[in-house]
Amino acid sequence: MENNVFEQMAKRYDTEERIELAKILVKELRPELRNSKSKSLIDYGSGTGLVSLELSDLVDSILLVDSSKQMLEVAKAKISHKGILNSKVLYSDFTQETTELKADIVLMSLVLLHIPDTKKILQGLFNILNNDGKLIIIDFDKNDEIYHPKVHNGFSHEELKNRLSEVGFKSIEIKTFHHGNRIFMNQDASMFISSSIK
Repeated sequence: MENNVFEQMAKRYDTEERIELAKILVKELRPELRNSKSKSLIDYGSGTGLVSLELSDLVDSILLVDSSKQMLEVAKAKISHKGILNSKVLYSDFTQETTELKADIVLMSLVLLHIPDTKKILQGLFNILNNDGKLIIIDFDKNDEIYHPKVHNGFSHEELKNRLSEVGFKSIEIKTFHHGNRIFMNQDASMFISSSIK
């Protein structure tokens, strides 16, 4: 496995900027998760749990899945420190392996841009969801100012909608909810939230 850049970043990942950004995401996500008390949530690419651990009161259970062991170590420490009883971590990379996991909700926040084959991962997440399950994606709007060989420069709503429909999702809603300074590769950028149903 290639040297995972997130392994080195894990211990110092929760910077003030990231914590501030996570708060904005959490605020946007909470209404999406109302009436989800009985539901299971998988946070795919959870990192240190900055976002999903703040939502643990809204769902029955949370599984934080990440391909960085260090990130999950940090998440595990938070879970134990905060006494969160309904959250667990799993070291896994769904781009490399298929999984038998099932969930009612899958959350992917600022992760899709790191995944080269977006259609394949969306298909994988579709398969994990129970019927009528919900996929929530938060990511950056397309930004032509940004170029990086390993990262998508955001997504156009149209492009993402098409990709989600191709995979089989329905009731796809996408809206931009936040504009921030230097939040994407040191560029000003906007973020969208997308929710779709299996």
